[in-house]
Amino acid sequence: MTFLDAYALIALVIDEPPAGAVEELLRDSDCGVPAIHLAEAVDVSQRRHGVATADIRLVLGPLFYEDVDLVQPDEDDAWRAAELRGRYYDSKSCALSLADCFLLAHASRGGVVATADPGVAQVARAEGIKLVRLPDSEGRLP
Repeated sequence: MTFLDAYALIALVIDEPPAGAVEELLRDSDCGVPAIHLAEAVDVSQRRHGVATADIRLVLGPLFYEDVDLVQPDEDDAWRAAELRGRYYDSKSCALSLADCFLLAHASRGGVVATADPGVAQVARAEGIKLVRLPDSEGRLP
């Protein structure tokens, strides 16, 4: 399964350049989103980009009925996420959110991470987690 991070969902909501790459993943891959990343995507879309909740639901809602599994964390994921954050978090060089660590915990079971976040990409590589590098809003790859 390819796990999409909040950035991938936000790109769809606000139609940033990575949206095309995310749409391709949705067509060609079995995709999942940790529930905490859905919450983060909604929060950022509303707070930073001023997108109304109804508009976010119009874009993201159908994904969870058709193409994307909403992944719930379990106890093993919680322990693994905490372990990853403790090992890699650094406020200056690798500012991983706890949500990012849950994404990595899910993917560490043999999944793939799709992200434009340099810190997430760095940890995925260090942990041997397969990575799909999404371009950031300026077209750069992590």
